[in-house]
Order: sequence, then C-alpha cells, then structure tokens
Amino acid sequence: MAQGRKNETGLAPVARRTHSRPQFWQLARRCCQLAASVDVAFFFLFHLLGSPILAWINIASVSLYLAAFHLLNTRRNGLAIALIWTEVIVHAALGTLLIGWDSGFHYFLLMFIPALFAGMTTTRAWIAVAGLWAFYVSLYAMMWFVEPLQPISSNALLGVFLFNLTVVFCMFSYLSLFYVNNVSSAQRKLQFMATTDPLTRLFNRRHMIELAEKEIARCERHPLQITFLLLDIDHFKQFNDRYGHDVGDRVLQRMSALLTSVLRTQDSLGRWGGEEFLALLPDTDGEQALLIAERMRATVEQDQWECEGFALSVTLSIGVSEYRPGEDLSLAIARADRALYQGKEAGRNRVELELAGL
Repeated sequence: MAQGRKNETGLAPVARRTHSRPQFWQLARRCCQLAASVDVAFFFLFHLLGSPILAWINIASVSLYLAAFHLLNTRRNGLAIALIWTEVIVHAALGTLLIGWDSGFHYFLLMFIPALFAGMTTTRAWIAVAGLWAFYVSLYAMMWFVEPLQPISSNALLGVFLFNLTVVFCMFSYLSLFYVNNVSSAQRKLQFMATTDPLTRLFNRRHMIELAEKEIARCERHPLQITFLLLDIDHFKQFNDRYGHDVGDRVLQRMSALLTSVLRTQDSLGRWGGEEFLALLPDTDGEQALLIAERMRATVEQDQWECEGFALSVTLSIGVSEYRPGEDLSLAIARADRALYQGKEAGRNRVELELAGL
C-alpha cells in the first residue's frame, strides 16, 4: 500500500514534502514560464549564430516546459518535476557537447541544488546533490577529451557564455528572493501564532505578560505610570447555555472588536482567559484609566446586535489598578481582580478602581 501512494514517476519524497506547499509549486510554474522564455530567446540566438541544431533543441525545451507547466496546473507535480529534470540535464549536456564547456550551459545544473533541499528530505537531497556533482564533474572531464561537435566562433561563444551567466544570475537572485520572502513570511506567521489568541485575534495571556513586564521595566527606569484594566463579560455562561457555544464565541469576537476600537494606539489588549480581557494602559494614571474604562463599558452596553437570529445585549464589569513601583506584576493584576470582584458584588456593569488601602 505504501508503494501505491507514490506518484506516477516514483518521486514520492518530493510530493510528500512539497505537495502541501502552494508557494513552492507557484515558484515552479513561474520558473517554467521563465525557462521557456529563455529557450525562445535561445532559438533566435542560435539561428543568428548559424547553429540550427541547437536552435531546434530549444524548441523541444520550450515544449517540455509548457508540458511541465500544464502538469503543475493539474497537480501532477511529480511528473512535472521529472520533465524539468530531464530538460535541464539533457539541454546542459547537449549544449556543452555541441559548442564546448566555455558556453556556460553547465551552470544551469546548479539551479537544482536549492530545489533539491526544498523538495526532499535532507538525506535524499544530499544523495541527489552528490549524483548531480558526479554528473557535473563527468561532463567536465569528458570535455577534456572530446572536441565540441558543432563549434562556433570565439566571439559567439563569449556571447553565449555571457547570456547563460546572466540568466543563471537572474534566476538565482529570483530564487534567493523567493526563499527569503518565504522564510520571513513563515516567521511572521509563527510570531502571530505565538502571541495571538486564535478566536479573538487579540494578544494571548503569555504575550500580555511579556508586554506588561517590558512596560514595568520602562516604568522603573523613568517616572511613568501604568494602569491595568481587568474586564469580564457579565453572565457569559448564560450565552453559552442559552444560545450555544458558537454564539458565545461570536460574543467574544464582538467584544474584542468593540474594546479595541475604544483603546488608544499605545494601549494593549489581550484575552486573559475565558471571558476575561486585560488592558495595559501605559503613561496613564488611575483617573485617566477610569475614563477609558467607563467609555469601554458604555460602548459595550449601548451595542445592540443580532447573532444567528438572537437579539443580544452584553455588559462588562471592569476592575482598575495602578501599578505601584517595585511591586510584582501579579500583585498589580491581583488588585485589578479584586476591584473587578467588587464591581461584580455591587451589581455588575460597573467600573471599580482598586483603593489604595486594599
């Protein structure tokens, strides 16, 4: 059964590693288009140089690249890769044998190296690279004993060499740019996943702790004030029990958007856990924080909306605490939690500031 899962060319490792990478196959399609365009240019170049054999070889190469492009579009990736391998190896060998090593056709073989490591397991890639190296060296050694079969003038040979070198430089630059952008994109996605709550798209608890600790460190160096808001959706369990957890999730998402719209650019908001949110307000004292918290509470209270046919109304209770220099972060948040509890006890839908004596 394991053999049955291989593709029609037997290139199972390539398909297994890269079938789920749309960017890789998008790059392969673009490379097919670029290579076909280069071969069209070669067709006219070798006609001008009076080398019809090489000119028509490039027409065959264009056909192979167009076929590989079609196979990639129809997800027959293994066969497409086999065609590309065949074209490059045969074309490089024929070009070298016909007009000589100094033509630079052998440089195109080096284009496979990054693709091998991107498309195979590390062990198989090293084996393939070793085979490619052996072929490269064998071709070089052969040209010590075999004269070019269809030599061209030294000036024409120099022109072909410079053309090949330019194409290889451009394609390597394109590949390098692609992989750098791909790595950067992957790093941004990992960073987003590591710092963001997947449901609300707010910062997660761990990242809020990191932000708060950085802000506290800044506060210890400079005479600045920091205030924390701990927000809790009133009677949230009733939304889940009465309307279902999907509606409960929609409530959390709605609240996240509303609260974010009220906060300032320098403020940070994260999901602290369950239906609780934590807001970090830098350069803000308790009185200023109370005004912001009250604006958040009123915005949520006034928001009347429908979800899956249900008319919903949500309220918040908010606890506020000012950071005291020298104290631990957990103590500052615990004081906000006590203020939140006071608001719950006093009837909910309230903003409470933790008193200095508590």
